[in-house]
Amino acid sequence: MTDHEGRLWGGRFAEAPDAAAWSLGRSVHFDVRLWPYDVAGSRAHADELRRLKLVTAADHAAITSALEAIQVEFGSGTFTFRDSDEDLHGAIERRMVELAGEAGGRLRAGRSRNDQIASDLRLYLRDAIDATAPAVRELQHALADRAEETLEWPVPGYTHLQRAQPVTLGHHLLAHAWALERDHGRLLDARGRLDVSTLGAGALAGVTLGIDPAAYASSLGMSGVARNSMDAVADRDFAVEFLAAAALLGVHMSRLGEEIVLWSSTEFGWVRVGDAFSTGSSIMPQKRNPDVAELVRGKTGRLIGALVSLLVTLKGLPLTYNRDLQEDKEPVFDAADTLLLTLPAMAGTVRSLVFDRERLAETAGGEFALATDAAEELVRRGVPFREAHERVGRLVAACESQGIDIADMDATALRQALPALGDAGPELLTLQSALSRRDATFGTAPDQVRAQLAELRGRLDG
Repeated sequence: MTDHEGRLWGGRFAEAPDAAAWSLGRSVHFDVRLWPYDVAGSRAHADELRRLKLVTAADHAAITSALEAIQVEFGSGTFTFRDSDEDLHGAIERRMVELAGEAGGRLRAGRSRNDQIASDLRLYLRDAIDATAPAVRELQHALADRAEETLEWPVPGYTHLQRAQPVTLGHHLLAHAWALERDHGRLLDARGRLDVSTLGAGALAGVTLGIDPAAYASSLGMSGVARNSMDAVADRDFAVEFLAAAALLGVHMSRLGEEIVLWSSTEFGWVRVGDAFSTGSSIMPQKRNPDVAELVRGKTGRLIGALVSLLVTLKGLPLTYNRDLQEDKEPVFDAADTLLLTLPAMAGTVRSLVFDRERLAETAGGEFALATDAAEELVRRGVPFREAHERVGRLVAACESQGIDIADMDATALRQALPALGDAGPELLTLQSALSRRDATFGTAPDQVRAQLAELRGRLDG
């Protein structure tokens, strides 16, 4: 193997790499997806070398023509890698020399794989976020649409997976949409911080050729330039930020998926998942499984693992570049692919749901869901909450022994148990009263749910 056949570093060594060592370090099988960004960076670099008169007009034309041909080959799937190609950068340079001759070898002046890969990965993630953010929005739209349909439907709210207090289904669905709003914001925050150019940093210290880093940023449409050449090539914070946002987004989808799994069970009986987002059993003909929700829940482990993988890679690295950083790309690629796979599937699942309104209403008021309302009404009538809590707690215990709920008590019995309520108890201890009285700005009162839905719609459509 000669150094122009793939290695960008061969001149100093008398022997070719060991086969196992070469296989370990070879990365073309995964970094190939960075080709659009490497070609774009090479164009910008060729322009800068021409500005500095480090390549002639003829050489610049030959380089540009070769890059155009390489772009066509990648785009059509006809670019051929050789076994001697160590990575994408080497493969592109090797092909450029084949197409442009000596001129192709001039492009390496003033650049390093260290600043190239930092630039390529930033550009890739910028596009990945631009593809992912709308998919998050689509899932939010699906939740908002379903929330609007079910805005006043009472359902049980849970703590500790035990029935707690009634809420509306619209309010519950919007809780998931607001979590996704934070995810969307985190992705955009990460995008803003990664949008700086690293080209011109060279291996770590900058170069001596008079290169203008701002020219690269302008050519690549990036908003700024890294401030420190060492940090420019060593930094992978931007990849960690993306993976952290992806992991948390996955967790939020997983929690939604978990609820869909629970809600669609016979024990809950709240919802039926659409046929297109369900599967059956290979042995039990009757089964109807919410597999999409389960798969999304399972994929979250990959997203969390990708984040942990990169953090562990980074935690012990001295400045600046270390070959360990070759491990930065596959977690990022896998996370980006996983999000673009799971988000549309979850949005479709949400849109397919058919809720059982009667079953929801039936379960919303049971299990003493209105006990807190009784205690808080006692407080409104002057009873200290500690005492009110004790009184209602004793009443709950008494009702349990009789097999009834507080809401099932007749007016006389309720007045005897909680005399401070007077005759108002039966009127207050209803689902509609419980919902409408929770009218703080973030409460479950239908009017407040309408207001938060309108606010969310404004953000989604803004």
